[in-house]
Amino acid sequence: MKSSETQTGKIRILYFARLRESLGKGEEELVLPEGVTTVGGLAEFLRQRGDVWASELGTGKAVRVAVNQDMAEPETAIGGGEEIAFFPPVTGG
Repeated sequence: MKSSETQTGKIRILYFARLRESLGKGEEELVLPEGVTTVGGLAEFLRQRGDVWASELGTGKAVRVAVNQDMAEPETAIGGGEEIAFFPPVTGG
């Protein structure tokens, strides 16, 4: 992301696997709404879109999050310029 995007709070969100299928998109860019400063806050904002968003990102759903390709927790801070990926847990075999 460009430094001007960091200043405006713009982030890039990626959706993988079943999330991409269910949500109907693989990525989007958005400006963080005021007050959204953590990964958990972003997930809550996205859930407020309703329907499949509330279902797929809801409590109890197995979803992992990475910020700039590092695993993140709900309390991980975000502020703009990040790439945030939502994906189901992956199992090996």
